[in-house]
Amino acid sequence: MRRSSTDETPYRRSPSLDSKPDTPPFTSGFHRFSGEFEYKRPPFAFGFHTTKGPQTSTGRCAPGKKYVVFYLDLSFIFLLELRRCRMAEGCMMALRYGMVFFNLLFWLGGCGILGVGVWLSVTQGNFATLSASLPSLSAANLLIAVGTIIMVIGCLGCVGAVKESRPLLLTFFILLLLIFFLEILSIMLFFIYQDEIDQYAQTDLKKGLQLFGTEGNVGLTNAWMIVQTDFRCCGVTNHTDWFEVYNATRVPDSCCLEYSDNCGLDNPGTWWTAPCYERVKDWLNENLVALWIFALCTALTQILGLVFSMTMFCQAVKVETFYA
Repeated sequence: MRRSSTDETPYRRSPSLDSKPDTPPFTSGFHRFSGEFEYKRPPFAFGFHTTKGPQTSTGRCAPGKKYVVFYLDLSFIFLLELRRCRMAEGCMMALRYGMVFFNLLFWLGGCGILGVGVWLSVTQGNFATLSASLPSLSAANLLIAVGTIIMVIGCLGCVGAVKESRPLLLTFFILLLLIFFLEILSIMLFFIYQDEIDQYAQTDLKKGLQLFGTEGNVGLTNAWMIVQTDFRCCGVTNHTDWFEVYNATRVPDSCCLEYSDNCGLDNPGTWWTAPCYERVKDWLNENLVALWIFALCTALTQILGLVFSMTMFCQAVKVETFYA
């Protein structure tokens, strides 16, 4: 037997705030506007809410007159959660693709630097070796070391981002953080001991002059000739530095204003007299802005790599914990 719509039931849909006691049930969420019914969403709530039914003259609720109201807007909850999940998933996808793209560029750049280093090592020997105490500190060896490190780190970051591998992402983060701290420490030590470093560098370069033109030191000889020709200088602190090397009033032909064979034996008035050490320092000071921009871009890239890798690592940990 069908119950009348006017019968009392223990469960009812909650009326909206705009509804009135004499408003029909099906219009509890509507109000009239220009002769039409306009829908107004009731305020969202979740859970069970109990309201009192009609009270008796004694002030107590009549038996069976409590109404349990269940506010649950399933469509609103579903759309809200779906939007949040889609936004989070979109951010993680953008983060992953960004990690892959930048680390792929780093890996390719490392390959290029490594290739240039190998080419210099094969064709030019120990090219640009100016230090006598550090013969392995050549341009070729430095390029090979830097290229290898960049390749390894870029490969770890790229594969870790694609696979979402926690060990690879954590290894990438630790290596990048270690390099970042070493760079900061090196810059701090350089500015603290700048005078001591200058004195040591000049002394070591003067020792390297003693190996100029000797057998097995083709790289050092070529390096000094290129430096003196390009920077138009002679010697470390003065052109007289070469007098101790030759035990005579003589300089290499690369110190001449106009290069010619045995021009270093001619009149000293035809030689460059500016010290090479100061010329190189002046060149660095002139390009100091570009060097700082390069250093800041490098630091910013490393910081972004640290943030992105740790974010992906934490997300991978959360996902694994959730599905565990």
